[in-house]
Amino acid sequence: MSASQPPRSSSSPESPESRTEPPESSRGAGTPTLLVKIFGKDRPGITAGLFDTLAAYSVDVVDIEQVVTRGRIVLCALVTAPTAGGTTEGDLRATVHSWADSLKLQAEIISGTGDNRPRGDGRSHVTVLGHPLTAESTAAIAATITSTGGNIDRIFRLAKYPVTAVEFAVSGTATEELRTALATESAGIGVDVAVVSAGLSRRAQRLVVMDVDSTLIQDEVIELFAAHAGCEDKVAEVTEQAMRGELDFEQSLHARVALLAGLDASVVDKVRAEVRLTPGARTLIRTLKRLGYQVGVVSGGFTQVTDDLKERLGLDFASANTLEVVDGKLTGRVVGDIVDRAGKARLLRSFAEQAGVPLAQTVAIGDGANDLDMLNTAGLGVAFNAKPVVREAAHTAVNVPFLDTVLYLLGITREEVEAADGLVD
Repeated sequence: MSASQPPRSSSSPESPESRTEPPESSRGAGTPTLLVKIFGKDRPGITAGLFDTLAAYSVDVVDIEQVVTRGRIVLCALVTAPTAGGTTEGDLRATVHSWADSLKLQAEIISGTGDNRPRGDGRSHVTVLGHPLTAESTAAIAATITSTGGNIDRIFRLAKYPVTAVEFAVSGTATEELRTALATESAGIGVDVAVVSAGLSRRAQRLVVMDVDSTLIQDEVIELFAAHAGCEDKVAEVTEQAMRGELDFEQSLHARVALLAGLDASVVDKVRAEVRLTPGARTLIRTLKRLGYQVGVVSGGFTQVTDDLKERLGLDFASANTLEVVDGKLTGRVVGDIVDRAGKARLLRSFAEQAGVPLAQTVAIGDGANDLDMLNTAGLGVAFNAKPVVREAAHTAVNVPFLDTVLYLLGITREEVEAADGLVD
């Protein structure tokens, strides 16, 4: 301890009942404060050592920030000016610098008054996914935030693989305005950006509902059935007609399913075995479930496949069209209500009601125009490797081939994913 430090009091601490809050004026904007900044090679004990040093001056801690990057620490402490009898700010400065020098650290102390300036109204989380994340794209994102009147209060990394994911805490601008500006900017710089409102709801229980074909799985199930029926080209032709707007979804579904008439029902097991999950799908679902989320799928495909996926992946909800089977053969017809574009949105609402989750806390993931109503109904709609019209209409887009990157849009870090993997089901 420096000779300038006052002796520590040996008296017992006050009981909670005897303590009194300092007058508001002593903690207001005019209160003298010191920003103590420490830089250098990280090692155990630095934070404890700094505050042990400051404790001798009876200062109060107003704010703390610490970050360690590649083994280098930046520790900032905002404290009140010293009040211990006979000590001065100069004494504190000399002692902190002496302590830092002894550990080969650098110290900077800046005098001022009061606390940090209040954050502006309108608070959002901006998640940026890059593969890779370049300095150029980061500069563009930061400049766009500034152009909307937003201030970047904090930045931290969520993940370094399979993509680099960073999150900006932003204040001072409306979430919708920020989302619109960043969606336009991100489209031209090769990164994916999601903007969501800050608040407790982000960490509340959620419901995540996914499309199946080309989202949860890499395949189009109707095409797998068509391959066994030898009618792939005809099915593809009907699909093209639908994409050109010549047929709506229900018409195209009936036309394609009709081509499967007479196919032996045993082919269902073969199709199930051929289904390929999208990379990251298991990780996404496993992590969400272990963190207490509920997960479902809706599909314009068939229950013969989605029911199997529900069982294999432990999903809470699943709904799709059902192929009619009579005497062990596919009839070329579907039975029951058709799950189309409007049907997917309706099912999202139904799942949310059953789960007891407000729509504002639902997440929908899909890739096609058939998913648009569902994406727009959800609190957060994510276009996954989607067609341009879907990317433009969704709240955010993910254009990397890893489904588990959606976790980062929810503020879940890679470390939390790995921690969840260590939990026992």
